[in-house]
Amino acid sequence: MQVDRRWTEVFKDTVDETLPKDETSPSKSRLMSIHPSTPRSLPLAIRNNLNSRGEPRPSSMPSIPNPFPELCSPSDSPVRIGSLVGNARAPDEDTHVVKVFGEDSHGRSVLVSSGATVRDVCHMLVQAAHCMDQENWALIEQHPGLGLERCLEDHEVLLQVQSSWPEDGDIRLLFRKNYAKYEFFKKPAQYFPENMISECTNTKGELSSSQIVQSMLKCGSCPEIQGYLHVREAGKKSWKKLYFILRRSGLYCSTKGSSKEPRHLQCVADLEDLSVYTVCNSRKLYSSPKVHTFCIKSPRDRFCSQDLKLLCAENEQCRICWITAFRVFKYGKQLQCNYLLSQTSPRLQIPPRKDTKWAEGEESMVAMDFSGKSGGRVILNPREAQSAEQEEGYNWRKREALRYSLPNLSCQGSRPTAVHQIQPWFHGGVSRSEAERLLEEQGHVDGMFLIRDSHMHAQCFVLSLCHKLKTKHYLLIPCKEDGRQYYTMDDGVTLFLDLLQLVEFHQINRGILPVCLKHPCVRIAL
Repeated sequence: MQVDRRWTEVFKDTVDETLPKDETSPSKSRLMSIHPSTPRSLPLAIRNNLNSRGEPRPSSMPSIPNPFPELCSPSDSPVRIGSLVGNARAPDEDTHVVKVFGEDSHGRSVLVSSGATVRDVCHMLVQAAHCMDQENWALIEQHPGLGLERCLEDHEVLLQVQSSWPEDGDIRLLFRKNYAKYEFFKKPAQYFPENMISECTNTKGELSSSQIVQSMLKCGSCPEIQGYLHVREAGKKSWKKLYFILRRSGLYCSTKGSSKEPRHLQCVADLEDLSVYTVCNSRKLYSSPKVHTFCIKSPRDRFCSQDLKLLCAENEQCRICWITAFRVFKYGKQLQCNYLLSQTSPRLQIPPRKDTKWAEGEESMVAMDFSGKSGGRVILNPREAQSAEQEEGYNWRKREALRYSLPNLSCQGSRPTAVHQIQPWFHGGVSRSEAERLLEEQGHVDGMFLIRDSHMHAQCFVLSLCHKLKTKHYLLIPCKEDGRQYYTMDDGVTLFLDLLQLVEFHQINRGILPVCLKHPCVRIAL
């Protein structure tokens, strides 16, 4: 509200010096005639400061900010919008609440902006859940009723993805590891076998198949993929085996054997507006001939089991090849940009807690070496300090394992919790099939592993390891030597004090395993 003069009060027997002399007498006489004995104040009338069109006239007086802007609409408010600081929120700062579930079926609500990408939300969840690292985490679009899952790309806007979901569906977001998201950039030969690459991509034998694929991936392209797939017939439960060809222009099937002539090719789907899902439990839900089933679907199509275009490959390598080729053909160079960003992203650094006395004392602690005769010395070299810390931790675990393996303590029932039970790669009493499912969900890459209790052999453990898209299981047997308990998986040739020492050894040395232990299969609670 704008005024062009100050408020002025006129009382009985008083005269305001700010008023002209010709205006004082009439006001005074008028007030005294109404109530001669009671002092009254009379505010001066404020003139209308609007022009003929209803717009405020310019004034030299400062504008008065409205302390309650939410009570006035912009059209009816008498204050200037420019005079309010932070009273309105820009459209690009609009936020929404998104529910994300962990693998323990517990969810967490996250406040995200309208333009937040999947990468941004993953970083927020990593910090909220205090994960050990921020690499290889992903958001999974999961349809439990239909058995469909899709790993969202890092560059996708999360709210745009959710806008295509039906309101009455059971779709949810799942936060978990996915080591195979960009593994095809590292090992293209494993993800694109030679028998599935079309002959038209061969450059007259000048380059090998792996070199051709690698050069095409760097350019944001992909070789033409071909092969037989089982496809479910429309509106039926039966499956039919056909020859398919995947090109940049779309997915085609041949109506005559494996012929590639244009008159024999029939377009099945366009890749521009298409998403690829893996299908879980496909034999039970859709009576598929194999378990290696995937689905192609447009966001405009309904999420109905009868409308899904289901395809089934002969083995897991073929299914991964088809799904990877779909991704590369659709997103192209963007996938390589996502991969480079994931490699250059800084590691998560959790700041120390300043509200505890321990954090204050920890800042003044330094690495010391007391091995010499002249007393302790401060270790200035960071590498030497790190190696000393690892050696001290190893010696401590060794002393603890030896102390609790003595005969006089083994019979007591007060033995503390074993060190392997608090490790992220230990999954307790999960079954063999459950372990294979966990490894498959998190990428099935070489060196991915977990350790679980053995159901067939008492007091034994099982190491489940991924190698060449297959899961192998190794029995860890406890044995005693000189009254002390050890663990072995090569009939006593190599002995380990505990499972943690066994894992740390095979993370550096392959031993009897086909590959070193590299990626632990972890499950976190949000």
